[in-house]
Amino acid sequence: MLRDKHGRSITDLRVSVTDRCNYKCVYCRTGNVGAQFPDLPMSDYLRMTRVFVSLGITKVRITGGEPLLREGLVAFVRELSTMSALDGAKLDLAITTNGHLLSDLAQPLADAGLNRITVSVDAVEPERFARITRVPKSYEKVMAGIRAAKAAGLGPIKVNAVLLRGFNEDQIVGFAKFSREEDVIVRFIEFMPLEEDRVWTPEIVVTLKEILAQLNSYMPMREIERAPSETARRFVFEDGRGEIGIIAPVSEPFCGHCSRVRITSDGKIRTCLFSVLEHDLYGLMRGGASDDDLRDYIVSVVNQKEARHHIGEPDFLPASRTMVHIGG
Repeated sequence: MLRDKHGRSITDLRVSVTDRCNYKCVYCRTGNVGAQFPDLPMSDYLRMTRVFVSLGITKVRITGGEPLLREGLVAFVRELSTMSALDGAKLDLAITTNGHLLSDLAQPLADAGLNRITVSVDAVEPERFARITRVPKSYEKVMAGIRAAKAAGLGPIKVNAVLLRGFNEDQIVGFAKFSREEDVIVRFIEFMPLEEDRVWTPEIVVTLKEILAQLNSYMPMREIERAPSETARRFVFEDGRGEIGIIAPVSEPFCGHCSRVRITSDGKIRTCLFSVLEHDLYGLMRGGASDDDLRDYIVSVVNQKEARHHIGEPDFLPASRTMVHIGG
């Protein structure tokens, strides 16, 4: 089992299979810069993932950029679904997507063995959503994708919304209604300093307490149990309809229970979203390293995993990549 020097078990792997995206969301990308890092052959991501699984990974999330842009994604999921964790159980396979291409791919992905899907949606008004994504009629495409995913059995669908003050915090109650009407889990995420424009300030962050205050003004909520390594605190409305998660890495960090590590689209290991260093796993592969060599390298890298991030502290250094180039 992978374990870092702080005693945390590392069980979750996030694999970015592309740096490309078909959206230019205003809080994420400048709109002027496209992909910066290369896509690798899917077989290389498969090998890296297999080595991680042999070390105790039980959950694999495929990310991007926008992962549904990758040719061969369904076959990649099918190959991953044949892997087993160390205890013999099937891997928990998930994808995070913007949902634009999901309506045609939801059923094939489910048939290939995908278990869960998370869709990024930052407004529940079509015109507002189009302004955020800078793509016309994007909201309708995403809604069709969410409904196709539900029909394919990939539920409960999680819908992620990044909140920024003065930008979309007025959508909170709308998202609450959306959760209840569409039978999806909405997860609000505090804005982190990971955008290309580097405009983040503490004042822009809409905190967990503020989110809960708005939700409770709409309808009282109660907190429900979660696993220690879960990133979101979970809540349901008093009548039991509609689940809301709140991921609060800024106001209530959860680093002490972090179980995640990432592979970027160009094959670098990132031990934290806010890492200022990367570790070139693909470089070793390209140089002819054996799987045993890769395992030894991964163990040594994971042992260096940061204790926590330093957002808002005087010594905070921005991550060496922005979010879209890391993988969600």
